[in-house]
Amino acid sequence: MSKAIMQLDALSCPSCMQKIQSALEKQNGVADVKVLFNAAKVKTNFDESVVSADVLTEVVTKLGYEVQGVKVKQAQ
Repeated sequence: MSKAIMQLDALSCPSCMQKIQSALEKQNGVADVKVLFNAAKVKTNFDESVVSADVLTEVVTKLGYEVQGVKVKQAQ
């Protein structure tokens, strides 16, 4: 398992959080998603043999949110 932390430009409302979380949870290989509204961050645990951090970033971008940076590390 790996962990991706995406820094977003901003989140404007709680429904934005739900929209992002729902879209990422539908991706094969995603085990857990946490969206931090005040920090404008998305934390995702995923299986790199099934889905990549680039694909997860693309999902968020296609929803209309700007991803400013992504950090990927092995989950513990």
